[in-house]
Amino acid sequence: MRRLSTYGVALATCGLILTACGTAADDNDSDNDAAAAECETVQLEGDPQVGLAYDVGGRGDQSFNDSAYAGLTQAVSEFGIAEVTEGEAGQDESEDIREERLRTFADSGHNVIVGVGFAYSEAVDTVAPDYPNVAFAVIDGFDPTEDDVNCNVAYLGFAENEGSFLVGAAAALQSQTGTIGFVGGVNNTLIQKFEAGYAAGAEAVNPDINILTTYIEESDPAGFGDPAGGQAAAEGQYADGADIVFHAAGFSGTGVFDAAVAADKLAIGVDSDQFLTAGPEQAQHIITSMLKRVDTATYEFIASAVNGEPDQGFTTFTLADDGVGYSTSGNFLTPETIAALEDYKAQIIAGDIEVPTQP
Repeated sequence: MRRLSTYGVALATCGLILTACGTAADDNDSDNDAAAAECETVQLEGDPQVGLAYDVGGRGDQSFNDSAYAGLTQAVSEFGIAEVTEGEAGQDESEDIREERLRTFADSGHNVIVGVGFAYSEAVDTVAPDYPNVAFAVIDGFDPTEDDVNCNVAYLGFAENEGSFLVGAAAALQSQTGTIGFVGGVNNTLIQKFEAGYAAGAEAVNPDINILTTYIEESDPAGFGDPAGGQAAAEGQYADGADIVFHAAGFSGTGVFDAAVAADKLAIGVDSDQFLTAGPEQAQHIITSMLKRVDTATYEFIASAVNGEPDQGFTTFTLADDGVGYSTSGNFLTPETIAALEDYKAQIIAGDIEVPTQP
């Protein structure tokens, strides 16, 4: 059942520069990195054969999954990979089904397998030990066991908070009403990183900015595949005075864009440059997108396997290595806004601004 939980964001709680707003997983990540360093290189059997398991929404979501597909396409073209199989998560599917999808890939000879989305973390950690000569990766992956990481798994994460800071600043700089919105697909720690960065960036520009936040679902991944839920969430925020809404909701974001068209307001995309993938009517309302280079992560993991040294352990893609960023397609952002964003970007990379990961 869809649930819309809406509230105003109190931005003064943490402030702009936070050293005390880290997550409890920080220490565990350090331990897991040390464990991964002791792992031997995964030895693939035969030529690389790739299995790509999409999250809810699948290929065609104009966002997260399509970005992974772009990375896959680049790798196939560059390395001449002959065998590729794709699979897609369904709404409300169980861990058993995700595990079965991964095992089907491995049992059919696929030795490079990528789970697209955090929802595959537990399934990958369960399946990977049974296939030591298969290289697994999870986009946005985490080690659910909080124990030693599996040596044949790469957990590929992003500093979503850093990229979201920049689009939050862009929203505040170009808002005419002083009220902006955020729509998240699922209310979990990952999507909260988008919210936290967005709020911090907006507050850096305007400490009095009003931010409306709505999560489509509290825990159900179906929140990423619910355009009607995204549209309802954005409609409520536009009605409450927001003139720009940023979504981190996967395929549900298409509903946010529909709401922007209907209200003649503005929106911010996520993951890929959604100005380039949305329909022509929607595109005229997308002023920027928070770029999360899932394509780069997917490509680089496959490339590492092709080169005989599959990535292992934890990798985080940040502003410093262009793992996250913002788009300028459509020329909606003014030169003054872009200059300000580039200044914020430089400060984040230099460590002068530490962007929070929790709202």
